[in-house]
Amino acid sequence: MDLIEIAPTAQPPVAKIMDYGKYRYQEDQKTRQAKKIHQSEVREIRVGLGTSEHDLEMKARQASKFLQKGDRIQIELRLKGRAKYLDPKFLNERLNRILSFISVEHKVVDGPKRGPRGPYMMVEKIK
Repeated sequence: MDLIEIAPTAQPPVAKIMDYGKYRYQEDQKTRQAKKIHQSEVREIRVGLGTSEHDLEMKARQASKFLQKGDRIQIELRLKGRAKYLDPKFLNERLNRILSFISVEHKVVDGPKRGPRGPYMMVEKIK
């Protein structure tokens, strides 16, 4: 058995008589439980210019699942070649099409911004 000081700043200081190895094990368990809390991730959904309505619905259903978990979503409009130089209003309208299919209450956090492969935006669930 060991004398372990639990709260040195309290008046009077708090100490326990117990096995030090057991105390360390319990403290490690507390820190592991704290790490198991869900961290918000950024999930990516890629959409093309010619993506059909049905495919957008499928991707929006997956996006809704991600939002339910509490993750953020980055929706990216993938462009090739000359398509990168199309009218930005047209590209943003194409990017916003998928937002109408998402069933979870959401808000656009960031964007639409111009990226190296096309415009993108960040979406998260309204709390």
